[in-house]
Parts: sequence; structure tokens; C-alpha cells
Amino acid sequence: MSSNRSDFLVLGSGTAGSIITRRLLDAGHTVTLVEAGGLDTNPAIHDLSRVGELWLGPEDWGYFSSPQERALGRRLHVPRGKVVGGSNQLNGTIWVHGTAWDYDQWASAGNTGWDWESVAPLFKRLERHGADGLMDVVEPPLSPVQQAIVDAAVAWGMPNNTDYNHGGQEGVSRMKLNLAGGKRQSTWAAYLRPVLDHPNLTLALGSTIDSLIVADGTAVGVRIIVESEVRELHASTIVLSSGALGSPAILLRSGIGPAAELEKLDIDVLVDSPGVGKNLQDHFLVPVVFGTTRPVDPPTPFHPVTQTHWFWKSDPSLPVPDTQPINFSVPMYYDEAMTGPQSGFTLHAGLIRPHSTGTVTLASTDPTADPTIDFNLFDDPRDMAALVYSVRQCREVGRQAPLAQDWGAYDVLPGPEVSDDDHALEQWIRRAVNTYHHQAGTCRMGTDSRAVVGPDLRLHGLDNLVIADASVMPSVTTGNTNAPTAMIAERAAELILSA
Repeated sequence: MSSNRSDFLVLGSGTAGSIITRRLLDAGHTVTLVEAGGLDTNPAIHDLSRVGELWLGPEDWGYFSSPQERALGRRLHVPRGKVVGGSNQLNGTIWVHGTAWDYDQWASAGNTGWDWESVAPLFKRLERHGADGLMDVVEPPLSPVQQAIVDAAVAWGMPNNTDYNHGGQEGVSRMKLNLAGGKRQSTWAAYLRPVLDHPNLTLALGSTIDSLIVADGTAVGVRIIVESEVRELHASTIVLSSGALGSPAILLRSGIGPAAELEKLDIDVLVDSPGVGKNLQDHFLVPVVFGTTRPVDPPTPFHPVTQTHWFWKSDPSLPVPDTQPINFSVPMYYDEAMTGPQSGFTLHAGLIRPHSTGTVTLASTDPTADPTIDFNLFDDPRDMAALVYSVRQCREVGRQAPLAQDWGAYDVLPGPEVSDDDHALEQWIRRAVNTYHHQAGTCRMGTDSRAVVGPDLRLHGLDNLVIADASVMPSVTTGNTNAPTAMIAERAAELILSA
């Protein structure tokens, strides 16, 4: 066993951990940043057109859900980043703030300081506006087929929304992407790569986190495994930023979670926290694939594979959109049974305001064992109804003249033999649904008995432990979660440094 001590231990170098580490360094603190993966040397990380190569590769934890009974018993692949930058290195770099309603809902549940008026300035702090911010947010010129998708959505009846982050979300939009010079810009690249030689920074790469070290009701360190050797790292404050799957798993292995679950695994209960690993929320996509008689040019670094999306309400009475189809310039065939032409595009129906919630639990105390991820898909029938609406809408958009006539678009999947009635579309959804990679909520903040952290992001029942990542969201935001997670990190740094 070896020992090391810093002012702060940051556990996870993903979207949140990279930002928090930089802010702590800027404030003069010593920081040890712990990451299970290695450096982002794989060229496919930096080229968005190659993102598919990363899935189930060395930079992907390669998780799969438990069998989803309402999705034909399928186990969904859950890509998560095992590399500096975390899942921000495997995503589509889509930058979505969410809606003011999201954050006002958080605040109304007792999370003071998380309303829209309070968090909106943090997004500005993140983004490069002249001298402000470190994150580049760009809108690359649309490829011809992506422009046709926008035109088809407008022909269907949607407004062309030129800025979904400042005002209402509804309508079809060019995506705002985190790219710099045509390459992926993760928070690791923006915040930490420029200061890797900082004298107060210690990187502990290739370090699998076993569990927290707790003494007298205070978190004082962490046990890590490096090349089969157990080591200990110590700090005055621990910041857990291992994501909506990793953070609850680490807490559970540390004896922090629902007492009955821990006792079944013979884990000593340090804090009986019934909400750890509960309230799992995600967004879900269903591919609607079209072939084209006019060849579609392959994606390039300056014409990424996905450039457009739309936000839409499946029911006009909803307070915010509950669907967000995203559009790929290639046909997306997710398994060997999905086949079709090589020239085409995919309109992914998208559910972004789920009502069903799932769980993250431990199958074993072994820190190298995968957590058990149960999305509890379609437990609430409203989720299926929203996706049925979204799949039908995607099919209708693909039939509009800018695609059907100008590109010769034709139905490949679910296929012309599948009608547009609810039952037929439900069958396709159960067969084809996949995660949108936006897990959240498993260590949610709040003031009730099932909340894991308070609005100050400090763990209920244990001193000196802050959790800052998508796991603390009381409810998943309306749209892609990378920007909100970055915002949470900026807020966490403020809270830590002002304590």
C-alpha cells in the first residue's frame, strides 16, 4: 500500500471532473485526478466521423443493460468513456442547454440556487464568446443531405429554429457542436490539456476506483487498483465525478446506499442512503432509416455525421418538448439483422422526457465487475406513446419532397411493409430502441429522505464528499446532457471554493 495526499481528489476525468479540476487548480489548490482509462491518443476520438469505431473498443467500458422485458428482452449497449475526458470523448458533441423549465423544476423541488435564472450565467461562462469561456460551440455548414432534412422538416410544418439554446426549443435546428478546427473538443481538451504540466496537478491514470476511505463519518480518501495493486490516495475533500453509472457504483461499494442491498452483498453499511442508484433516467432513440437513389457523400470532419435535430411535443399540452429526433447522414444499422443500402440517412426518433425510471445496482463487490443497469424501459406507457408519435413523424418527414423527390428517399427500416398504425410502430420500437447515452439522476440532489446530495452537492450523511456529474440531476434535462453536466461542474466548483 502506498499513500499520497492532496487538497482535493477528483474521481473521474469526464465532462465534470475535467472542469472541476481546472477550477481548483486556478484557485491554487493541489489536485489528484483519478481516471481508470488512459490518454486520448486514439485518432478516432478526435474525428467525429469515426465515433462508431470507439464503441466496444478500449475507450468504452462496454456496458450492457439487463434484459429489458418490454423491449423483447434485449440488452442495450451502454457506451461509456474509459479514457481522459470520459464519455465526452464518445459522444456526438451536441451542445444543448435544456429548457428554463428543467431548472425551475429542480428548484421547485427544494434545490435552491438551481433555477434557470441562477444557472443561465454558468452556460455563458462555459462558452467561448470573445474572451469568455473555454468551450467552442460551432455550427458547421450543413452537408447537402442535412440541408434537405431541414427543408423536409419545414415542409412537414415545423418552424426553422435558428437558436434552440436562447429562447424556445421547438422546431428544426442546426446542431451546436463542440468542435475546434473540425476536431472534437472535450472539456478535457478545453480545460485540462493546456495545464497538464501544472505543478499542483497529479494524474493517476489507469486507476480503477474500488471504494472510498471513510473515518469517523468523513471521507478521507479512496482505494484504487493499479496493475492489480491496491493503493490509497488521501485528500481533504473528495469530489466524485464518475458519472451516472460509476458514481452510484462507487458509493455502493463504499457502504453508502440502500441498507438492504448492501447487506445482501455483505457490505458494511456506513450510510443508509435509499436513493443511491435509484431514479435512473435516460433518453432513447429509435432509427428510421431511408435509402436514397442519389448518393449521399460520406461524413467529414467539417460535415459531421449528425448536424441537425428537432425538438417537438408529442402532445401540444406539454410544458416542454418530449421528443428530439436526431438526424444522421448515414443509414444506421445497429445489428446484423438490420440490413439495407449503403447510401441513405437516418432520422432517429427520440424520447427526451421519460416517465419510467430505472436502477443501477451491484452484482458483485468486485470493482472490475460491471454494474447492473436496468432502465425499466416503457414501465410508464406514456414513454411508448411519445416514441410512437416520434417514429411516425420521422417517417412523414422522410416522405416530404426535399427528401423523397430530390434524393429519391425510400423507406428501409422499419420498412414499407410496416404500417403507420400504433401497434406496428410499437413492435418496431421494441425491436430497435437504443439508449441516447444520457444517463442521469442516480445520486439526485434534493432535501427529502431519498435525496443523495443536497443543493450544495454534498452527500447527506457523510462529510467532505461532493458529487458533481449527471447523477445529481433530479430529472434529466430536455436534450443532450453534456452541456448541463458541464454547467453542474462549474456550479460545483463555485460551491466548493466558497465553502
